[in-house]
Amino acid sequence: MSDMSVSIPDFTPAEILRYGAYVSFTVPHAARDRIATADVPALTARLDFHNEFERGAPGGSYAFLRGAGASSPGVMIHVASETAAPVDDFCREIGPLLAPAADVHVNRGVVRPTSFTGAAMHYFAYAHQVTQQAGELMPNAFFIPLSKTADWWAKSWMERHTYFLPRYDDEGRMVSEGHALAAAAGIPCLYRRTYRCELTPAPEGSYDFLNYFECSDDAVPVFHAVCAALRDISKNPEWKFVREGPTWCGRRVATWRELF
Repeated sequence: MSDMSVSIPDFTPAEILRYGAYVSFTVPHAARDRIATADVPALTARLDFHNEFERGAPGGSYAFLRGAGASSPGVMIHVASETAAPVDDFCREIGPLLAPAADVHVNRGVVRPTSFTGAAMHYFAYAHQVTQQAGELMPNAFFIPLSKTADWWAKSWMERHTYFLPRYDDEGRMVSEGHALAAAAGIPCLYRRTYRCELTPAPEGSYDFLNYFECSDDAVPVFHAVCAALRDISKNPEWKFVREGPTWCGRRVATWRELF
């Protein structure tokens, strides 16, 4: 726990750079035709969202994601914008557009400036990370929501920072890799997008972080290896404070019709 005798101001950034939402729903077989003909493409066009399948770009965007089998059923739609209003409008209108055939669930978050990132860490973790590619090149999608425990949020930002770096004993031997090294194999091949809850910690029923990844077929084993390394508390002690939601796996598709 933090040394509460020392007052450490919280300098974590409050600025919001982008707003986003993941809208998910299952597709009952009897309602498949009804949902497939819903004019969701008209809604994305009216809100001036562009298709991420072509490649990520600034401005409003959307993505259609098809669940990969019984462990990840249904459909997920991602929408994002530099302002809140288009995301608000989509989340408000998509439910009635699909009702009563589908019951939608919405996870929302925001992008803030990076925390715990000096020049060296930026060069290590961000300067060479893969950017979003076209859907044909990186068709696999993974969605992992998670929250941190109350013990994590009771720590000062300085103490939380230490969990992202390797730890060494008095003789200079590494005793744990920390988050940065545990995840390093994914930097050149896994596209990552993380939304934070607007409130920290997140209120009951919401997640602190919405983590999303894309990769090529060849990089799927890297994704699973990175997840395993992060979950290994002997390598990454931070994970003692993590509570994961269900992992959703899917494929990116270019059109609404391809979802069905």
